[in-house]
This record gives sequence, C-alpha cells and structure tokens, in this order.
Amino acid sequence: MSQETPDEAGRAAGSGRSARALDEVDRRILDELVRDGRTSVRTLADRIHISRTNAYARVERLLRDGVITGFRAEVAPEAAGLGTSAYMALTIEQNTWREVSAELARVRYVEHVALLSGEHDVLALVRAPDNAALRDVVLDRVQRIAGVLSTRSWLVFEEFGGTQSPWQ
Repeated sequence: MSQETPDEAGRAAGSGRSARALDEVDRRILDELVRDGRTSVRTLADRIHISRTNAYARVERLLRDGVITGFRAEVAPEAAGLGTSAYMALTIEQNTWREVSAELARVRYVEHVALLSGEHDVLALVRAPDNAALRDVVLDRVQRIAGVLSTRSWLVFEEFGGTQSPWQ
C-alpha cells in the first residue's frame, strides 16, 4: 500500500502542484471553449447552467492550472495562402532532440512538431504556399539541421477534424 498522502499522490510530476481532476462542469467548459474560444463568460455560464461568477472562477482556475494554455483563431491554411501541407518524419541522431527541436522551431512553415517513439523520431506538420516552398523547407532547411539523418514526407490531400470532443 502506498505511503503517499492524497496531496502527494495527485501531484503532477515535477511541477510541485497538484493535478486536479476535471469534473463534469470543467469538461463542459472545455468542450464549449474548444468549439468557440470567443464565447463570453456570460454565454458560457448560460449554456452550462452555472452562475457567471462560477464560470469566471473555473475558467481562471483552468488557466492558472495550465489546463487551458491559450486562445487562438483557427485558420484555414488554403484560404490563407498555404495550399500545400505535408507531414514530414525525421530520423535524428541519438541525444540531439533538444538541438533539432530548437532549429525546427525556427523553420518557416513548420506548424507542429512531435517527438515520437517507433520507426521515426520526429513528426512535423509543414504548411507551405506551394510545392516549391515545401521542397525548400525539406531540402534546404530541415535536411541541413545538424543531427537530422533522414526525412520522409507525405503530402496531405484533405483534412478534417474529429466530430467528438474528448471533453463531452
């Protein structure tokens, strides 16, 4: 049997703060905000059937606890001039993740980067204006990063989001 106190057992690894479990109201708040981050606190409270004070306090707590990390606009890449999207898998030298990720963060058109386990080490989503710009990203920028051994790219033909929120 564990000798941890309830506070220690719930503590987030390395953060020094307790990871508070989300209740039904928190999940409903997240669901609404994921659907529309511009939703006012008043509208949020009305939709969830809680007071505005409660809604405001919960959103503030979710922000303070790092559950909500920000609010942003969703942009349609093609409509914004980024007509070519590709996933790029990278194989990198062992122990170069920090240096490679720092360089990838500076590459224009790289939207998202993830460290993986498995056949490839890194997966990056690239959104570029056209195939020529995509080629430049892959051949002129990414493959020249120290620590990158190889890349493999897959063009994206169509995208869609899932219909089920994990917060429902």
